[in-house]
Amino acid sequence: MRYDWTPLWRSSIGFDRLFDALDQVQRTAEETYPPYNIERFDENSFRISVALAGFSPDEVALTAEHNVLTLEGKKAENEGKTFLHRGISTRNFKRQFTLADYVEVKGARFENGLLIIDLQREIPEAMKPRRIAINGVSTNNFTQIEGKAA
Repeated sequence: MRYDWTPLWRSSIGFDRLFDALDQVQRTAEETYPPYNIERFDENSFRISVALAGFSPDEVALTAEHNVLTLEGKKAENEGKTFLHRGISTRNFKRQFTLADYVEVKGARFENGLLIIDLQREIPEAMKPRRIAINGVSTNNFTQIEGKAA
């Protein structure tokens, strides 16, 4: 079941990116190939593991551009092979993951039929919260002003 965002588009201004993200999530939920896991190790470390049985590293392309991680697989034709049963899917695919701001791909490797993609959020120093010193009068520097008692 797909939700039609058109009524919200007509009455909302400046939310294009949000609606695009919601639409992408809807499309991704409908896709099931290839299967994958997303792990979180701490607040800033993540890992995506994608099951790619039958694929070699040269048949897979991984691209990161504008907060979108794209994984594409193109399997070479099996010329001259006759299968009596074909249970291992080797169809071409394209899967996209939307990354949050400042999340970067730190590496990717094949391990036991899985493509493992390590991700790290690295917030620039200028964007991190910082403590501001508050300047003011120190309690040790008070001087008594003489005046008449009321």
